[in-house]
Amino acid sequence: MAVDPELLEILVCPKTKGELELVSLPEDTRSDLVEKYREHFRDEEPVVEEGLYCADSSLVYPIVSDIPIMLVDDALPAKVIGR
Repeated sequence: MAVDPELLEILVCPKTKGELELVSLPEDTRSDLVEKYREHFRDEEPVVEEGLYCADSSLVYPIVSDIPIMLVDDALPAKVIGR
């Protein structure tokens, strides 16, 4: 199950209200995020493959088990995706 495309159309960066772009995350970043969010998913392994990138804020919001984590404090710097 993927993030609902209609939801992706209305989401904006919580910091700048800028547009978001769906991006793939590198394997090492995925592994780090799985470990970080493991305690929140007691009965299953969290799945992390993509994030939402905002060019205006240079932040990437991870998508964990189809849930966009739209918290500025949990966002990743754009350098994790080479931007």
